[in-house]
Amino acid sequence: MKNTLILTGILSATLMVSCVSKKKYTTLESNLFQTQSQLAFTNQEKAKLEEKMSIIEARVADYNARINSLKDTNDQLALQNDGMLTLEGITLMSKNSKEKLKATLVKVDPSKLANAKTMKDSVNLAVEYNLTQNITDSTMENSDDIKITIENTVVMISVSDKLLFNTGSYKINSKANPLLAKLAEVINSEPSLEVMIEGHTDPRTISTGVVQDNWDLSVKRATSIIRKLQNDYNVAPEKMIAAGRASYMPLVENDSPENMAINRRTRIVLIPDLDMFFAML
Repeated sequence: MKNTLILTGILSATLMVSCVSKKKYTTLESNLFQTQSQLAFTNQEKAKLEEKMSIIEARVADYNARINSLKDTNDQLALQNDGMLTLEGITLMSKNSKEKLKATLVKVDPSKLANAKTMKDSVNLAVEYNLTQNITDSTMENSDDIKITIENTVVMISVSDKLLFNTGSYKINSKANPLLAKLAEVINSEPSLEVMIEGHTDPRTISTGVVQDNWDLSVKRATSIIRKLQNDYNVAPEKMIAAGRASYMPLVENDSPENMAINRRTRIVLIPDLDMFFAML
């Protein structure tokens, strides 16, 4: 009986030990799984960070290469800097252009020059003077009816209709040929130059068999000049634009015959690049 009790106790203890070990095993197994999952996640994050780091390092290398390239360019520009003049803090003008500017300003009307407050004003005056001399001359009839203005390197040449057309007509007068020939020379001198021809009328009503109204007349006058420049003076048609403004952009009030004559005009708008603009000096 005693031996039986001892054996029973031993079996019970063994079963208890077995149960405790199983629980521990399960816990350890669960902990191991969590650790392995966490490690896998960490490895994924590490791989992502390494990829991002590679991208950043590549960008840094690219930036460094660009910086070195800019340094080389800056060194080259620094060598040229002594020969350049800053215009309005934006554009660079060569010493040669600066000398041409000085030579031209000597010829400009002193009263106009007195109103030049900035370098930009001086350049505009010089370009205006040279273009006026190139497009008109002392032998050209009514050369005072040609006005040249410049704004942000855009050249605007306003020509009175007295030099170009008869009243209510879009047929070009032969006396306009010298002006158009000289204008064509300016346009043809630079392949990149764009030209817009604008027709302007006074507000008087017009309606004929070939002209419907002032819109029609202003456009027909612009296209007549463009055809003349293309056909007679070999100006490339792709460089030109025809536009009609009718009477809706007057220079002065249309309250007198004299003022209406001022508003009847053709405006030639030249849009050069900066190199050509300085070449006009």
